[in-house]
Amino acid sequence: MVSSASSSVEQARQILADRLSEIRRDARLSGRDLARTCGWYPSKVSRIENARTSPSSEDIHAWCGACGAEDQAADLVESLRAVEGMFVEWQRMERRGLRQAQLAVRPLYERTSRFRSYSSWFVPGLIQTRAYTESVLRAVQRRRVTVDDVDAAVDARMERQRVVHEGGRTFAFLVEESVLRSGMGGREVMAGQLGQMITVGSLPNVSLGVIPMRPDRTRMPVEGFWIYDSTQVNVELVSGYLTITQPREVATYADTFQELADLAVYGGEARTVIAQALQSLG
Repeated sequence: MVSSASSSVEQARQILADRLSEIRRDARLSGRDLARTCGWYPSKVSRIENARTSPSSEDIHAWCGACGAEDQAADLVESLRAVEGMFVEWQRMERRGLRQAQLAVRPLYERTSRFRSYSSWFVPGLIQTRAYTESVLRAVQRRRVTVDDVDAAVDARMERQRVVHEGGRTFAFLVEESVLRSGMGGREVMAGQLGQMITVGSLPNVSLGVIPMRPDRTRMPVEGFWIYDSTQVNVELVSGYLTITQPREVATYADTFQELADLAVYGGEARTVIAQALQSLG
């Protein structure tokens, strides 16, 4: 199963710290020597090498300069930026409202050919109805966003759904049965959303799987995630937005997706589960 978001980020930080430590050792400098050359307290070198403190780009340039490894500085700064971009708190991402957060992922969607989505909380955004999207984003806005631009954010998400109907793309959606019974937005909204799922699930470029609730389940639900081609994973957490691009970790999420896909039902069986959820609304 996938590792936690914090462990993924910490692992990336430690890899960067290990590279800096190796550069220092190759230069035959002690931590005190390096600190003296850079004009730092010795404890700063120790904190950076143990990944307790993240270096700045200026720190990396000073470090490499002191070690005679200026040619490695640019690559290390790029690694630093990748680490810093892995996890973005919602407060930072949504400080200007929800619309900008919706628009920010548009280039990623436009360049992706193969989408894989697993959802344990909500219906995936690309197959949401307008009413369901409005209910979800309104709940998000009330919980953590001071700017009220929900209507504009809904428009942006609806416009993004055009990729489902454009040629050259495939979509595999996995949802937990509990998502179908969440009651988001009320009975009328959920009824429309369930009907939409049946419709979208019949498209030739879409695979829609539902993981039934059952007492003998062999794989635990996990946090919802998206896989874009085989190059990037995004995870929406309670605290923020996680981006993963390291091939090994992307492969781990792909393996987890397949494990969960093996539990799902498709086609007529999936439509039956959706219809049962629809019937339960009365």
